[in-house]
Amino acid sequence: MNRTYVVTGSASGIGETTARLLRKRGARVIGIDLRDADVEADLSTAEGRQSAAAAAIELAGGTVDAVIACAGISAPIAKTLSVNYFGVVELLEALRPALVRSSAPRAAVVSSMASLQQSPPELVEAALSGDEAATLAIAEQLTAQGPREAYQVYPASKRALSRWVRRRSISPEWAGAGIPLNAVAPGTVLTPMTEQLLATEEGRAMVDAAVPMPLNSHQPPESIANLLIWLTGVENTHLAGQVIYDDGGADATLRGDDIWSWNDPR
Repeated sequence: MNRTYVVTGSASGIGETTARLLRKRGARVIGIDLRDADVEADLSTAEGRQSAAAAAIELAGGTVDAVIACAGISAPIAKTLSVNYFGVVELLEALRPALVRSSAPRAAVVSSMASLQQSPPELVEAALSGDEAATLAIAEQLTAQGPREAYQVYPASKRALSRWVRRRSISPEWAGAGIPLNAVAPGTVLTPMTEQLLATEEGRAMVDAAVPMPLNSHQPPESIANLLIWLTGVENTHLAGQVIYDDGGADATLRGDDIWSWNDPR
């Protein structure tokens, strides 16, 4: 695999697994994370995103073949929007000129099946508008109302990200430049992020009620990493704008068998 990848969140979880598998297959990987990475940067800030992109492009020699954005947090705080949404989309846009130079550019991000959960529409729309200050202000109002409201910040960040992928994937800048852009939405993945929550019977019961996974239950990070690698490989020539629910059947369980009739005559 003679390709150069930029992988965010490369120091732990899905990102670390993805970077490790890519290197094992012979790819050159430039990892981005807060620490223990080729590029150490804080993607929760605009300055961190720009500096990370510049450093990654320099290390890549000006051309990046694929970007896999795994960095994210699940805390019920406003900063989650800065990391999970703005930290992904602004970095991808900053790396896009280097992707265009590749003969087979690809990009994929990690969303979540939590994007199917209830989210405040005004928060999602604020993120999609690109106004980070307004988005954080709305998120701060939510988190001040209590734990239940604060939790909605995470699904909102992932729904906004999924919608951004669908919106931008068919644009002249992405599809028009020959760059397949897609998202993977995991179920409950066994990573340091979920370790504490799954450590108790009560925690597991709560998670399984929200994310029912009839196929093989909780998943290892490799199940997501392998899909991300395929999406960003040269074999993927036409898959674009998809949010693929690699979630043990959670999406099918929650949304049922019919996701098509919304467009049928009433």
